[in-house]
Amino acid sequence: MTAKGLIVAAPRSGSGKTTVTLGLIGALRRRGVRVRTAKSGPDYIDPAFHAAASGTTGFNLDTWAMPPDLIDALVADVAADADLLIVEASMGLFDGLSGAPGRRGAGADLAARLNLPVLLVMDVSGQSQSAAAIAHGFATLDENVRIGAVIANRVASERHLAQVADSMRQIAMPLAGAMMRDQTITLPERHLGLVQAREHGDLDKLLDRLADLAEERLDLDLILDTARPITATTADAAPALRPPGQRIALASDAAFTFIYPHLTDGWRRAGSEIIPFSPLADEAPPADCDVCWLPGGYPELHAGALAAATAFRSGLEAFAEAQPVHGECGGYMVLGEGLEDAEGTRHTMTGLLSHATSFAKRKMNLGYRQATLMADCPAGPAGAVLRGHEFHYATVIEAGSDEPLADLIDGQGRDLGASGGRRGRVSGTFFHAIAELK
Repeated sequence: MTAKGLIVAAPRSGSGKTTVTLGLIGALRRRGVRVRTAKSGPDYIDPAFHAAASGTTGFNLDTWAMPPDLIDALVADVAADADLLIVEASMGLFDGLSGAPGRRGAGADLAARLNLPVLLVMDVSGQSQSAAAIAHGFATLDENVRIGAVIANRVASERHLAQVADSMRQIAMPLAGAMMRDQTITLPERHLGLVQAREHGDLDKLLDRLADLAEERLDLDLILDTARPITATTADAAPALRPPGQRIALASDAAFTFIYPHLTDGWRRAGSEIIPFSPLADEAPPADCDVCWLPGGYPELHAGALAAATAFRSGLEAFAEAQPVHGECGGYMVLGEGLEDAEGTRHTMTGLLSHATSFAKRKMNLGYRQATLMADCPAGPAGAVLRGHEFHYATVIEAGSDEPLADLIDGQGRDLGASGGRRGRVSGTFFHAIAELK
């Protein structure tokens, strides 16, 4: 079977597209469809839910941060062993940066580039016939973006659904089903979005229920018929980031979870080995590795345990005497002198860099970033230009005395100044890298 694809999107955030996507994945898997999943834009948490529902690794596609040939290569790769690729868009379908067409980071960019139809999830609470006006606007805004069908979400009653369905018929928009309003179906959230998939004790039960609802309420045959063949061909794309070493010690536990699968997959394809270890289990990076990477996550929720992890801290210090260590966002916080938790209690961190951070003094930092590295580090050589993002609430309460790691600009090209720190073989920054700009 030729692999097909579609994009699940919505007019705005909060429309329920993630729960609809999870239900759709589960229902199609019950039919024997081999489903692969992707998330449009910078997001660590939704792909983990996709992975739990699909039984395969989720990944990200980002038209602003990723070179076009990397997007094509990632899509072609999953198409080789799947029947259907489901891409969940972020925010509203057309939401992204202003700038170069097709490179705005919007879900619509992917729909146009990959020639995939959009399944538009619409929260119709508080409206009925007006939903058709919104659907019509989305269907006609961009001739390169095709709305294949609509799913009505949070429908109040069968009478309400009849009104919505009648209005969709008037604009010849296929209705691929409706999910009724149900206050008991929620995904818990915290400051960086949804609570991580691994933290749900009853996740399998929730996914089964969503699949049941999708089987009952969605027209799965229509949805499968709406999907289009994937035409992306395997491109000769380099890894999104150059491998930082041959044997990469990667912190991996509840405090260090945010590493993009396309990065680790690219490193492995380039011949690197990835050796996971757990700081929360008081494990140090294996001494036979030649680089250590501390990804982002939620160290502020585990600051006390990390402060008490003496084997991890002493082992990381010893490792850094001979080999490079790099931290992204949460990893950068742990590399500092101290971390204040939400209650304002300060916990001693590794002290490999001289800054200190606080989660008690919160300020949201969110957006695309382009970083030009000022020195060699595991993220790349001096002068390399990386694209990625920041998403954190922590603030730097002590700047420290380390040399900065990178010059940053935001997604609109505004100068944000120097960022991060480096001392000896240790480097870190709040910036999450997605791909090198080539």
